[in-house]
Amino acid sequence: MDTTTIVIVLAGVVALSIVAIVISQMRERARIERARRMTTLEDSYKRANGLFHELPGQYLTKELKLLLVDRMESACKQLAALKSEKPIKAWLQELEQLKPKIQSDQDKRPPVKIDSPDKSRQIREQLKDLFKLIETMHKAGQVDGKIAKKQLKYVLFLVHKTHADLHIFRAREYIRQNELRKAIHEYHMASTEMGKSKDNPLAAKVIKSLRTRIKELESMATEGQAKQSTEEQHRLDKEWDSFLDDDSWKKRADYDD
Repeated sequence: MDTTTIVIVLAGVVALSIVAIVISQMRERARIERARRMTTLEDSYKRANGLFHELPGQYLTKELKLLLVDRMESACKQLAALKSEKPIKAWLQELEQLKPKIQSDQDKRPPVKIDSPDKSRQIREQLKDLFKLIETMHKAGQVDGKIAKKQLKYVLFLVHKTHADLHIFRAREYIRQNELRKAIHEYHMASTEMGKSKDNPLAAKVIKSLRTRIKELESMATEGQAKQSTEEQHRLDKEWDSFLDDDSWKKRADYDD
């Protein structure tokens, strides 16, 4: 075999080796990318599912529930296309059964009492995750601009409501302990928090009610009265606890764009 032939053969071997290496690297990159994509989608599903089941029931409107369900469905369908080994079929069946319940207002989630700084902090973190999720869906074209804007404003309102919930709870406890000055301070803090959502018509209504209550407590404290009207306190408690049950403000809009 002459030198030229040997060189050609060696060049061919080298070329084939390079091609084999390139193909192997491409396959490895594809495998890594598929694994990364599946992990991202699984996290997306778990994140939306966690928010759906862990956020206080009084915070989840029909629109938010459906938005979270859509997010979970999208993740499941993409995972199915990637042939994930997760129980995708079972997840999708569960979502298919859940959606009509939400649409017919049959899906009821228990309310959560915000009675400690830790609980308040935990819920605010969940709301921040929800805010980011809606932003991500909007950027991905899964939610149009008008709906995204409305829901983002609502989530910000819930953040303020969560702060106010804790102050209201503390105020009630102080009243039961006849510490009216401390209760007044907590009501002031609650009013300030709700003032951050003053464009919400029901928030404005509750702010007015809180200010009325503050004046009543200030009068009682000035006169040295230790007792307060149980009927009036129950009225205010009921009004606050049913704050999000009134859908009239939600139907009026997109917060007066």
